Amino acid sequence: MRPFQLVGGIVAAAVVTLGATSPASGQPAETTATPAAAAALRAKGLDQAYNLDHAEALATFKQLIAEAPDSPVGYRLAAATLWIKLLFEQGAVTVDDYLGQARADARRLPPTAALAAEFHDYLRRAQTLAERRAREHPDDPDSHFQLGAAFGFEASYTATVEGRLLASVGPARRAYAEHSRTLALSPARKDAGLLVGMYRCAVAELSGVPRLFAWFSGFSGDRAGGLRLVEDAARYPSDVQANALFTLVLLYNRAGRYDAALAEIRQLQARYPRNRLLLLEAGGTALRARRPAEARVWLEQGLAMLASDPRPRALGEEARWHYTYGAALVSLGEATAADRELRAALAGATRDWLRGRIHRELGRLADLAGNRPAARDEYQEAMRLCREDRDGSCVDESRALLKTPYR
Repeated sequence: MRPFQLVGGIVAAAVVTLGATSPASGQPAETTATPAAAAALRAKGLDQAYNLDHAEALATFKQLIAEAPDSPVGYRLAAATLWIKLLFEQGAVTVDDYLGQARADARRLPPTAALAAEFHDYLRRAQTLAERRAREHPDDPDSHFQLGAAFGFEASYTATVEGRLLASVGPARRAYAEHSRTLALSPARKDAGLLVGMYRCAVAELSGVPRLFAWFSGFSGDRAGGLRLVEDAARYPSDVQANALFTLVLLYNRAGRYDAALAEIRQLQARYPRNRLLLLEAGGTALRARRPAEARVWLEQGLAMLASDPRPRALGEEARWHYTYGAALVSLGEATAADRELRAALAGATRDWLRGRIHRELGRLADLAGNRPAARDEYQEAMRLCREDRDGSCVDESRALLKTPYR
């Protein structure tokens, strides 16, 4: 996986987080609102956004812009909320989107033109204001933080919504440099370590020419050090604290540290009880940990919440729920219920890698029923679909199941 795919994935898979935002102390001086009023609006909007109340969050951030028109924060957060809507349109909203597969040329629905234009208008305004502030206050740590946050957000959008990884390198490099500068000026600013740590973790996974390219682009790789920076940001009170917690959910899942990932999810659930996707993440994490009974509990709670939630779904979201629940039921040996869930998932799946994983689970069901020819057909189809989306873990698992029946 390339570094900018991983960083884009961290942000997109963080259950629609808001990217790097301002710290609690980062209210610019140029504002008609008091610092306390602006902080209250930021906190309100962030709470709404992390709880998936996107329309309400956008209205709150527009109010923040009206009361602090010379601050980059409100513009960036408004852009972030529109980015969330675009991610929902594309259906790339869970850790599963970035575990085992992520590709530069993945097929994407083109973003809604009006939303994309509005997003870019807000982001350009945020960048312009942040650039001005950094010029006027070159030794102010928060000025560099604000500027890095704006460019980091551009890099993440470019990689996740547009799928243009090379185009994301420039803004990513600027963001990394600005937040590194923040840390140099003020080592206590643990919030700036989130973006720096994310990139260091990503680059550490590279080898050979890609890693050399990252080094020449201005990035360094250090998995342990990068993870510590993200962990520090997750324990440091700031507007990016929740984003750091979401980031750890992905990083811990990638490292196979499932109990640690679940601990972060529980913290997030306590903060954001209306975010139904956290239950899906918890179920998926428990399933990766090979604890299907625990996964079932999380997923049944989430499915009940989903059934009573009138808010918009992400593209193909219900298929994600049915697939994950069906996979848990397969592991628990509940064949009839598992088949029902997997068939429902297949009918609503919008991504090849997800269809491939569903066929892998259907192959396991066929093996359990003693129908080896049908199982082989399912595994072959799983390999074909997952290979199309470069879901390497699914390909490897399906190939192994072709050799050895599931029991």
